Amino acid sequence: MGRRKKRKRVVEDVEMTGIADKGKAVGRAPSGEVLFVDGAVPGDVVDVLVLRKKKSFGQGIVQEFKSYSDDRVKPFCQHFDDCGGCKWQHLDYAAQIRHKHTTVVEAMRKIAKIPTETISLIKGCEETRYYRNKVEYSFSNKRWITEAEAASGEEIQQHPAFGFHRAGAWDKIIDIHTCHLQDTLSDQIRNAVREYTMKHEITYYDPRAHKGMMRNMIVRNTSLGEWMLILSFGEPKMEIIEGVMSYIKESFPQITSLQYVINQKLNDTILDQDIILYSGEEYIIEKLGDCKYRIGPKSFFQTNSKQAKVLYDVVKDYAQLEPEMNVYDLYTGLGSIALYLAKDCKQIVGIEEVEPAIIDARTNAKLNETENSIFYAGDVKDVLTEGFRDLHGSPDIVITDPPRAGMHKDVIETLLKLSAPRIVYVSCNPGTQARDIALLSEKYDMVKMQPVDMFPHTHHIENVALLELKNV
Repeated sequence: MGRRKKRKRVVEDVEMTGIADKGKAVGRAPSGEVLFVDGAVPGDVVDVLVLRKKKSFGQGIVQEFKSYSDDRVKPFCQHFDDCGGCKWQHLDYAAQIRHKHTTVVEAMRKIAKIPTETISLIKGCEETRYYRNKVEYSFSNKRWITEAEAASGEEIQQHPAFGFHRAGAWDKIIDIHTCHLQDTLSDQIRNAVREYTMKHEITYYDPRAHKGMMRNMIVRNTSLGEWMLILSFGEPKMEIIEGVMSYIKESFPQITSLQYVINQKLNDTILDQDIILYSGEEYIIEKLGDCKYRIGPKSFFQTNSKQAKVLYDVVKDYAQLEPEMNVYDLYTGLGSIALYLAKDCKQIVGIEEVEPAIIDARTNAKLNETENSIFYAGDVKDVLTEGFRDLHGSPDIVITDPPRAGMHKDVIETLLKLSAPRIVYVSCNPGTQARDIALLSEKYDMVKMQPVDMFPHTHHIENVALLELKNV
């Protein structure tokens, strides 16, 4: 006899109380069990079909709504039910930032175990649509079939697609016609490229067979009105490439940097590929405050320019720089924060593991005529040593902006040895930031903290913490 399939468990009357990663709502069952649920928003009361059970929590989907949250709103995007890129469009924006603020507070209370009264209210975005300066689209020879189509019982017409990956479906693309993430010119470009390639019967990429011409498209823009487009082709058929690129150049004179790449690898990344300039400049220019940034096709830059300035202004306020101060900027990227602050201090020294980013940082230092910045390529845990301090002087302030995983324990140990009077810690993950603050509490007090919402309708949060050396 075969094993009997275990019946899924249903937990009734679960009130959703907060938000979590990947668009899940979190709530607690009447029994006390913590559940992470797809399809609900805070304030909903639902019956949950539990799909997975962990030691301390369960994960599931809504089986039935018992009542709806007062904070529910109608999603403004026609693709919301299928795309999933903006997970919280159905939650009022005021509620979104309220719950993001709570996420920061709870991380600091539970993980860092520090007082939370000094955490300021989150700075929300003035513009909750069209705020991104970079969007990546993909082509596929097969589109994602929507749930509504699948349930209709009608014959489904399959055709190529140009848009976004469906969450969890690496080989299926949702055919996007209107997107509210980037300036509407991005929509116009994408839809025109679709029309041209379909008209000329140019093949879209098959990610399983690894063949097809049209593979990916990146669109970047700046607040100065400059636009960059990078098309990725899956095959080196130059006649087709010339036709597509010529069409884009003639149709969209707004594009100031038009580039392409022929990517025949199994993965989509172009960071290790030769990118060919078709027309215009090799870069676009962004400006935050008085600081200019030259952004190339491989450059990392905050994808919400207006809110990046808000974030950097918080860092500047917390740093309280003076003309004779020596500053270390850890995980500096292309030097975006370092160069924003450089004019207000004696010297700023940046460290970044990604070498092309350091090349960008040095280029941007020249662009801004900044002569008091020094940039090093290398893993922060290997570069930041007591010998590094002997070479560059003890830091008066350390600014650190690590990736989601937070700082390596060796970096924290070195920071404790360096004992800079002040640390400004920028993080995109309050959980790992709270962990690191707990480790730094051996010598540092958390003085104040400012969450900043960079990405409306998502769970992502940036958070800035000011730590000061204890009087011992």
